[in-house]
Amino acid sequence: MAGEPFWRRKSLEQMTAAEWESLCDGCGLCCLVRFEDEETGEIIPTRVHCKLYDPHACTCTDYANRRAHVPDCIKLTPGNIEALEWMPKSCAYRRLHEGRDLASWHPLISGDQETVHTAGVSVRGQTINERALADPEDALDFAAWDLVDERGRE
Repeated sequence: MAGEPFWRRKSLEQMTAAEWESLCDGCGLCCLVRFEDEETGEIIPTRVHCKLYDPHACTCTDYANRRAHVPDCIKLTPGNIEALEWMPKSCAYRRLHEGRDLASWHPLISGDQETVHTAGVSVRGQTINERALADPEDALDFAAWDLVDERGRE
Protein backbone atom coordinates (compact mmCIF):
# COMPACT_ATOMS: atom_id res chain seq x y z
CA MET A 1 0.00 0.00 0.00
CA ALA A 2 2.90 2.37 0.73
CA GLY A 3 3.80 2.36 -2.97
CA GLU A 4 0.33 3.51 -3.96
CA PRO A 5 0.13 7.10 -5.21
CA PHE A 6 -1.42 9.64 -2.84
CA TRP A 7 -4.68 9.96 -4.82
CA ARG A 8 -5.36 6.25 -4.29
CA ARG A 9 -4.38 6.28 -0.60
CA LYS A 10 -6.05 9.50 0.49
CA SER A 11 -9.46 11.04 0.22
CA LEU A 12 -9.69 14.52 -1.29
CA GLU A 13 -10.12 15.88 2.24
CA GLN A 14 -6.90 14.23 3.43
CA MET A 15 -4.66 15.67 0.72
CA THR A 16 -2.09 18.35 1.39
CA ALA A 17 -2.42 21.64 -0.47
CA ALA A 18 0.40 20.60 -2.82
CA GLU A 19 -1.22 17.22 -3.54
CA TRP A 20 -4.57 18.91 -4.16
CA GLU A 21 -3.07 21.41 -6.60
CA SER A 22 -1.15 18.69 -8.44
CA LEU A 23 -4.45 17.05 -9.37
CA CYS A 24 -5.19 19.85 -11.82
CA ASP A 25 -4.34 18.49 -15.27
CA GLY A 26 -4.18 21.90 -16.95
CA CYS A 27 -7.03 21.29 -19.39
CA GLY A 28 -8.54 24.76 -18.90
CA LEU A 29 -12.13 23.57 -19.05
CA CYS A 30 -12.96 25.12 -15.68
CA CYS A 31 -11.69 28.51 -16.91
CA LEU A 32 -14.39 28.82 -19.54
CA VAL A 33 -17.28 31.25 -19.24
CA ARG A 34 -20.57 29.46 -18.55
CA PHE A 35 -24.16 30.60 -18.33
CA GLU A 36 -27.01 29.08 -16.41
CA ASP A 37 -30.43 28.91 -18.04
CA GLU A 38 -32.69 30.60 -15.49
CA GLU A 39 -35.68 28.42 -16.39
CA THR A 40 -34.07 24.98 -16.58
CA GLY A 41 -30.90 25.41 -14.51
CA GLU A 42 -28.96 23.93 -17.42
CA ILE A 43 -25.34 25.06 -17.65
CA ILE A 44 -24.31 26.42 -21.05
CA PRO A 45 -20.54 26.24 -21.63
CA THR A 46 -18.81 28.52 -24.12
CA ARG A 47 -15.47 28.67 -25.92
CA VAL A 48 -14.75 31.97 -24.17
CA HIS A 49 -12.07 31.89 -21.48
CA CYS A 50 -11.58 34.00 -18.38
CA LYS A 51 -9.49 37.13 -18.80
CA LEU A 52 -6.77 35.63 -16.58
CA TYR A 53 -6.45 32.38 -18.53
CA ASP A 54 -3.37 31.92 -20.71
CA PRO A 55 -4.69 29.88 -23.67
CA HIS A 56 -1.21 28.70 -24.71
CA ALA A 57 0.13 27.63 -21.30
CA CYS A 58 -3.36 26.54 -20.13
CA THR A 59 -2.87 28.17 -16.76
CA CYS A 60 -4.16 31.14 -14.81
CA THR A 61 -1.86 34.14 -15.15
CA ASP A 62 -2.52 35.20 -11.53
CA TYR A 63 -3.74 32.08 -9.78
CA ALA A 64 -2.86 33.22 -6.26
CA ASN A 65 -4.82 36.48 -6.64
CA ARG A 66 -7.47 35.39 -9.13
CA ARG A 67 -10.42 36.09 -6.83
CA ALA A 68 -9.33 39.73 -6.51
CA HIS A 69 -9.57 40.11 -10.30
CA VAL A 70 -12.42 37.66 -10.95
CA PRO A 71 -14.66 37.67 -7.86
CA ASP A 72 -16.90 34.90 -9.20
CA CYS A 73 -13.98 32.53 -9.82
CA ILE A 74 -14.86 29.34 -8.01
CA LYS A 75 -12.23 27.86 -5.74
CA LEU A 76 -12.48 24.09 -5.91
CA THR A 77 -12.48 22.37 -2.54
CA PRO A 78 -13.33 18.86 -1.35
CA GLY A 79 -16.49 20.38 0.09
CA ASN A 80 -17.87 21.85 -3.13
CA ILE A 81 -16.95 19.31 -5.81
CA GLU A 82 -20.29 17.53 -5.53
CA ALA A 83 -22.22 20.77 -6.08
CA LEU A 84 -20.21 21.64 -9.18
CA GLU A 85 -21.97 19.33 -11.60
CA TRP A 86 -20.76 21.46 -14.52
CA MET A 87 -17.19 20.32 -13.96
CA PRO A 88 -16.06 18.21 -16.92
CA LYS A 89 -16.19 14.45 -16.57
CA SER A 90 -12.45 14.41 -17.23
CA CYS A 91 -11.62 16.61 -14.22
CA ALA A 92 -9.37 14.78 -11.76
CA TYR A 93 -11.19 16.27 -8.79
CA ARG A 94 -14.52 15.08 -10.13
CA ARG A 95 -13.12 11.68 -11.15
CA LEU A 96 -11.69 11.02 -7.69
CA HIS A 97 -14.81 12.33 -5.95
CA GLU A 98 -16.86 9.85 -8.03
CA GLY A 99 -14.55 6.96 -7.12
CA ARG A 100 -12.79 6.79 -10.49
CA ASP A 101 -9.03 6.83 -11.00
CA LEU A 102 -7.07 9.40 -12.95
CA ALA A 103 -7.10 9.00 -16.73
CA SER A 104 -4.03 7.60 -18.52
CA TRP A 105 -3.33 11.02 -20.07
CA HIS A 106 -3.27 12.81 -16.68
CA PRO A 107 0.21 14.26 -16.03
CA LEU A 108 0.48 12.44 -12.67
CA ILE A 109 0.03 9.14 -14.54
CA SER A 110 1.92 9.92 -17.76
CA GLY A 111 4.69 12.00 -16.19
CA ASP A 112 4.23 14.54 -18.99
CA GLN A 113 2.33 17.84 -18.76
CA GLU A 114 1.62 17.67 -22.51
CA THR A 115 -0.42 14.46 -22.54
CA VAL A 116 -3.61 16.28 -21.56
CA HIS A 117 -3.19 18.31 -24.76
CA THR A 118 -2.08 15.50 -27.06
CA ALA A 119 -5.02 13.41 -25.83
CA GLY A 120 -7.35 16.21 -26.97
CA VAL A 121 -8.77 16.82 -23.51
CA SER A 122 -7.66 20.42 -23.10
CA VAL A 123 -9.02 23.62 -24.65
CA ARG A 124 -5.59 24.77 -25.84
CA GLY A 125 -6.02 26.76 -29.04
CA GLN A 126 -9.83 26.49 -29.02
CA THR A 127 -10.94 29.55 -27.06
CA ILE A 128 -11.15 33.33 -27.20
CA ASN A 129 -10.52 35.80 -24.39
CA GLU A 130 -13.57 37.34 -22.76
CA ARG A 131 -11.88 40.73 -23.21
CA ALA A 132 -12.37 40.36 -26.98
CA LEU A 133 -16.15 40.56 -26.56
CA ALA A 134 -18.03 43.85 -26.76
CA ASP A 135 -20.65 42.55 -24.32
CA PRO A 136 -20.25 39.62 -21.87
CA GLU A 137 -23.55 38.19 -23.14
CA ASP A 138 -21.86 37.75 -26.55
CA ALA A 139 -20.14 34.70 -25.06
CA LEU A 140 -23.40 32.82 -25.70
CA ASP A 141 -22.59 33.10 -29.41
CA PHE A 142 -19.70 30.74 -28.70
CA ALA A 143 -21.63 27.92 -27.01
CA ALA A 144 -19.52 24.78 -26.89
CA TRP A 145 -21.44 21.71 -25.80
CA ASP A 146 -18.78 19.45 -27.29
CA LEU A 147 -16.11 20.69 -24.90
CA VAL A 148 -17.92 19.40 -21.82
CA ASP A 149 -20.07 16.52 -23.02
CA GLU A 150 -17.40 14.52 -24.79
CA ARG A 151 -14.55 14.77 -22.26
CA GLY A 152 -13.45 12.20 -19.75
CA ARG A 153 -14.88 9.01 -21.19
CA GLU A 154 -11.83 7.00 -20.21
